[in-house]
Amino acid sequence: MNITIVGGGNIGTQFAVHCAEKGHHVIIYSSKPDKIDKNIKIVNENNEIIHESQDIHATNNDNKAFNEANLIFVTLPAFCMKEFSQKIYPYIHEGLMICLVPGTGGGECFFREHIERGVVIFGLQRVPSVARLIEYGKTVRAVGYRDELFVAAIPGNQTVECASLIESIFNIKATSLPNYLNITLTPSNPILHTTRLNILFQNYKKGCVYEQLPLFYEDWDDETSRLLFKCDDEVQRICSLLTSFDLSFVKSLKEHYESFTPELLTEKIRSIKGFKGLKTPALKVENGFIPDFSSRYFTADFSFGLTILIQIAQLYNIDTPYMKKVMNWYLEICEEKNHFNFRDVGLTSKSKFEDFYQQ
Repeated sequence: MNITIVGGGNIGTQFAVHCAEKGHHVIIYSSKPDKIDKNIKIVNENNEIIHESQDIHATNNDNKAFNEANLIFVTLPAFCMKEFSQKIYPYIHEGLMICLVPGTGGGECFFREHIERGVVIFGLQRVPSVARLIEYGKTVRAVGYRDELFVAAIPGNQTVECASLIESIFNIKATSLPNYLNITLTPSNPILHTTRLNILFQNYKKGCVYEQLPLFYEDWDDETSRLLFKCDDEVQRICSLLTSFDLSFVKSLKEHYESFTPELLTEKIRSIKGFKGLKTPALKVENGFIPDFSSRYFTADFSFGLTILIQIAQLYNIDTPYMKKVMNWYLEICEEKNHFNFRDVGLTSKSKFEDFYQQ
């Protein structure tokens, strides 16, 4: 296949190597194509090469990237999806497959016109592993590959084919989900990152400077776990009340992490190898640190994550006090104005919402 990877970051670089290893013609669409080698390596935690390709191309030219593509992996943050969907529109054709990685963030809603023209939009519930760039365009470290991936497509009758494709690329079992809402409602970063940030910076006000900050995961605490459990319970309540959909694959984080008390969850998150050394998103200033509101942990996980869960709940008159509390805290301290809204993508009623996700 002709595969284009949009974004040369952690996930995009990892995906490019796997696709090229399987003999596909791979182009990375990047703003810095001159910094991307044809030979890219994936290494493990011991810096041992586990995957490698010597035939990867890179470009910043739209026509070269998209005109002949059969499959496009989009690894951009959710707040870029609207602009990207408009950019790609002149190049789409019936049968084109566009995969959003990860699939959360509401990105699927910006491709409604593309779907009407025969494009298949699909997503992964979670990424195949934790991936971190060692050197841009050359080496990425991947730790903790999953035993199973979960895939959903719009229209739904294409899910099995999309799952088969993912399985062939990564050699990981890929299971078909009943509908795309099983991805949209996944309680991952939209409550994992947001609750952690809320606890870390709960007393933040403009002008506040922190002498030092704990590591994001390794210094995880029980207070965060307790709040996360409450938000996780609210997501599960949403799923139980959306009776028009099979949402059996939206697993509780308690089940996902096999930790059924806050204390066990804290211990689990602190111990995950792929999370080791990850810092709290912050900017160095005189005398210390301030929150880095430009980090995806803020710009994506609140405005294109948590707000989506809350809006779905509101559509069905389901109260979510803990998620609302975390979201309102963010709105009070941050000047971010670019928030996802279902009304902006034409899903202005429960019936339109259900029609879209039941395709």
